[in-house]
Amino acid sequence: MRKTNRNVDMLNGPMFLKILMFALPLALSSILQLLFNAADTIVVGQFAGSQALAAVGSNGALINLIINVFMGLSIGSNVIVARYRGRGDELRINKAVHTSIAVSLLSGVFLAFVGFFLAPKLLLLMATPEDVIDLSSLYLRIYFMGMPFLMLYNFGSAILRSVGDTKRPLYYLTIAGIANVILNLIFVIIFKLSVAGVAIATVISQVISSFLVIRSLSKEEGALKLNIRKLAIDKEALLDIVKVGLPAGLQGCVFSLSNVVIQSSINTFGSIVVAGNSAAANVEGFIYVSMNSFHQSAVTFSSQNYGAKQYKRCDRALMISGACAAVIGTVLGLTFTFFGEQLLGLYTNDPLVIEAGMLRMSYMFKFQALNGLMDIMVGGLRGIGYSVMPTIVSLTGVCAFRLLWIATIFKADPTISTLYLVYPVSWGITSLTHILCYLFVRRKLNDSPKKQAN
Repeated sequence: MRKTNRNVDMLNGPMFLKILMFALPLALSSILQLLFNAADTIVVGQFAGSQALAAVGSNGALINLIINVFMGLSIGSNVIVARYRGRGDELRINKAVHTSIAVSLLSGVFLAFVGFFLAPKLLLLMATPEDVIDLSSLYLRIYFMGMPFLMLYNFGSAILRSVGDTKRPLYYLTIAGIANVILNLIFVIIFKLSVAGVAIATVISQVISSFLVIRSLSKEEGALKLNIRKLAIDKEALLDIVKVGLPAGLQGCVFSLSNVVIQSSINTFGSIVVAGNSAAANVEGFIYVSMNSFHQSAVTFSSQNYGAKQYKRCDRALMISGACAAVIGTVLGLTFTFFGEQLLGLYTNDPLVIEAGMLRMSYMFKFQALNGLMDIMVGGLRGIGYSVMPTIVSLTGVCAFRLLWIATIFKADPTISTLYLVYPVSWGITSLTHILCYLFVRRKLNDSPKKQAN
């Protein structure tokens, strides 16, 4: 493949700076995606009230539950294109690109229908408070109409990341993010559309970002070039993508299912706690995506070096990514907790909502390094060809454990504090198990006879 200055050479030379240069734009891109949601919650919280804030903020777990299988397939696209790149197989790269975009379109249309018709019923099953369920249903119906564009962007940006290009997705999200904020203010303040306004603004911003990323792939040279007229699903490429992406998607789906159960428990404490939890979770998201950018670096660097059979470089990528994520999680977690009241004040002026949000922060923000390390280990395992194992471990250590916690410990002590405590405990247990799994499977790989670069 023809190399450009947008791409990163992951197969040769020192890694630390390359991982930083790869992860930083990715972190900024993810932060911009969060700003879409933050703009939604801030605008409705300040100009439409606490009920509208709860309606928008409480939908995150349900949205993730519905879309995560297909988001996992985008991870599969990233891993497979990177692996083909490591092997130097340009024909397979091009087939994987066209297959990925075709799958993104089909999955986006499917999700639009499923979300539109099922989301309101699922809200009832989640025990969503009666005073916000109508607003929540309206927001979800509009939001899911943008699914084809969200899928196109995520699959397209995954392809660009596979060759080390994390800058263009950042530029495109910057443009879309600015549009989203402006449209939020117009629709909510001027036209008084409340949650419908922020949902429409989000969909429009997704249209913009997806158009820009597809346009960039269409203008590529060589194996990454996308020709819309030649969109087709290659069976071999699809199978490779599914082998990696489906376990990741199922893991994300079951993760979200456990979070939906937790959200349902939170909903029983009333709209004030729901609103405070939603605001704190939004702030927490900025910590998570900052760490998760190094998860992406672990996946991509490991995938390329696994394709080139340079296994020691896979280890190095994992260690560097894990160390960076742990430092960022600790520093941001403690900092955000210290300035918690000021940060929550951006979302609401209600002191009771702020107090409820601070309680979530006090239990979860100090242990974010464990959350980041857990994801890094999953990325490292998937990068070296193991996707099912981390899925099983995560489903057991996180999902099943959390459900068991709710059925036993929370049932015995039904307080919001007991509910929040399940997160750091499950992060610690699962992180340790992933580390042991990596050490076990790594012994099966023999280093390539190629010289291992430092």
